Amino acid sequence: MRRWLEGGRPEDGAIQFTLHAFLKSMGRRVDGRTYEQLRSALGRLERTVLESEGAWHDASIGVAANDGATARFTILSAVAIDRRRMTDRDQLALFPALASNEPGEARVVIAPQLRANIAAGHHTTLQSARFVALTSPVARRLYRLIEAHADAMPWRPTLERLAELLPLSQRFPSHLQRVLQPAHEMLLASGIVRRATIEQDGKQWFAEYGR
Repeated sequence: MRRWLEGGRPEDGAIQFTLHAFLKSMGRRVDGRTYEQLRSALGRLERTVLESEGAWHDASIGVAANDGATARFTILSAVAIDRRRMTDRDQLALFPALASNEPGEARVVIAPQLRANIAAGHHTTLQSARFVALTSPVARRLYRLIEAHADAMPWRPTLERLAELLPLSQRFPSHLQRVLQPAHEMLLASGIVRRATIEQDGKQWFAEYGR
């Protein structure tokens, strides 16, 4: 996504890069193993289908049509990897020892659904350093949810709804509190929220997050 944005958001959603340069930009070691890992990861992004029922906002249609909108798409709508760059193909035949290590050039296409929503401003930005510093999976999921509700702070979901969103298998309030407490401490320590509480209101339990 960063390369697509830095490339001026091409209308067809396509970006090109060598696997070697991409690995270097990620700070990863460049060798045969990481080349194969990157090829595999790009393939998974093309094959893994994201589905949303009653929650997706499609920027390409009218507001009224978005009530309860559904969506089904992959993050990358196309992936093509040429293991040997065209400019070097003739020369590589002269050096068979290098051919198997040639990183290749990739061309990927960002899904139009994502591009449309980004262009319309319907997106949220996470700070990667903060995200990585959260060692708890629950804390990371909470961080994503909190950023998604940043415009509605303080955010006050019921514990039942929060358990569905995270998702958590626990259902009793006391069990949910034990799972959420360490995550809340991480969010508070990192400065993502200034308040993270759980309280009972009548027969209903709520979590509340504020900044």
